[in-house]
Amino acid sequence: MELSSNVTATWKICTICSLIGCLMLVFLLRENDQNVRLLEVESTVLEIGPIYRSKTEAMSISVKPSEPPQPIASVVAELIPWSKNVTSNAIEKPKEVYRIEKSNVTYVKNIGTRALMKREKKCNMFDGRWVYKPDQNPSYDVMNCPFLEEKMSCQRNGRPDFEYEKWVWKPRGCNIPLLNGTDMVERFRNKRVILVGDSLNRNMWESLACILYSSIPNASSKAEVHSQKKVLKTFLKVKDEYNFTVEFFWSPFLVELNKNHESGKNVLVLDKLSPNSELWPRADIMVFNSGHWWAQIGKKKAWELFEYRGKLVKDMPLHIAYKRAMKTWARWVENTIDQTKTTVFFRSVSAEHKAPQYNQWCYTKTQPIMDESYKSLFPKSLIRVTKSVIKEMSSKSQVKYLDITKLSQYRIDAHPSIYRYKDWQIRAQKNMYNLTRTADCGHWCLPGVPDTWNRLLYASLIFDDSGDISSS
Repeated sequence: MELSSNVTATWKICTICSLIGCLMLVFLLRENDQNVRLLEVESTVLEIGPIYRSKTEAMSISVKPSEPPQPIASVVAELIPWSKNVTSNAIEKPKEVYRIEKSNVTYVKNIGTRALMKREKKCNMFDGRWVYKPDQNPSYDVMNCPFLEEKMSCQRNGRPDFEYEKWVWKPRGCNIPLLNGTDMVERFRNKRVILVGDSLNRNMWESLACILYSSIPNASSKAEVHSQKKVLKTFLKVKDEYNFTVEFFWSPFLVELNKNHESGKNVLVLDKLSPNSELWPRADIMVFNSGHWWAQIGKKKAWELFEYRGKLVKDMPLHIAYKRAMKTWARWVENTIDQTKTTVFFRSVSAEHKAPQYNQWCYTKTQPIMDESYKSLFPKSLIRVTKSVIKEMSSKSQVKYLDITKLSQYRIDAHPSIYRYKDWQIRAQKNMYNLTRTADCGHWCLPGVPDTWNRLLYASLIFDDSGDISSS
């Protein structure tokens, strides 16, 4: 009986211990499962990063420039409440975030900071469409800008419509910021900016000067405009705390046009830069262009002979001459410019609308071309030369290509036309049977299309990205 009692007691103890052990095992398993789930959540958060509000938005969210973007830290806090405890080193907290895309990679960037995230997609900010926005106002008041030439001042000269100022460039698949003049002034502080080229780059310079001038408090007491005809230079100098200059150098070929050649002819020297090129270095930002003067024919053609390697040549295929000149400029950039200190841009050719035979004459036009019907009369061979030379330079230097050609092709409505002159009515009466002599369908009214060129320049400076150069 005593043995049976001991066995029974032992069995009871074992049963109780087994139950306690099972309960403890179940408890530990539940705790372990919760830890596993928590680790999964932490892993997911680290993987998707601090950009998205939800998984469905993870690959589609974009920030419109017109809407103030939400700081990244608050987005993370909204998605994962405990993320408020994440250290500042783990999450960057920029003031503004925009997206711009190049090739097959998307960069989401904070203005003034490095990339935050990449994803696969193809996008080019120079490919898109014009969107009409009736409430859109220009970046400056033309009546308060002292830099505009008469031929760009369409409103001063009596153009009655303003609709051409209401169109905004919308890249296809990209969101880029609107041009912030105040921010641009800050970016130019203590810097030197130069634009070199023909009257279309002067058109761009005047736009940029007006944008900056209108963004500086008490600008009339701080900004000066000077012209130095001897070196074909015009510049805006901003004094006091900003201390920057924005300069324009007249050089439509980039190489020298010698009008005092010993031959008595106007000679285009293909292997020698313009004389004012001695003043180009030591700039922080450079914007070059060329092309329009190369395509002139008849009495408008500026040269009579080419000179190359010391020999005069009368007949040379235009694209060969242009390529030799562009190579001369490219070697100068590669051998002279410190690309760690200077950002170099080359702006593509601007579209003209001078072809009545294709219904592409800017006279009386008040609406953009809304389809792809534009027929370019500019030699495609010169465009191919420009792209190939810049592409070849990419291995040695980082010249950025501002490809504004396509976006300007749509804007048949935005040229000065007959409003190039204050006395346009008198000129129109004298040439009423040949208004092509009066209508300017090459330059652009200001405010107008060149403001968009400067917006893309601004975006390129922010994102350090200037779009794709295709081989076509």
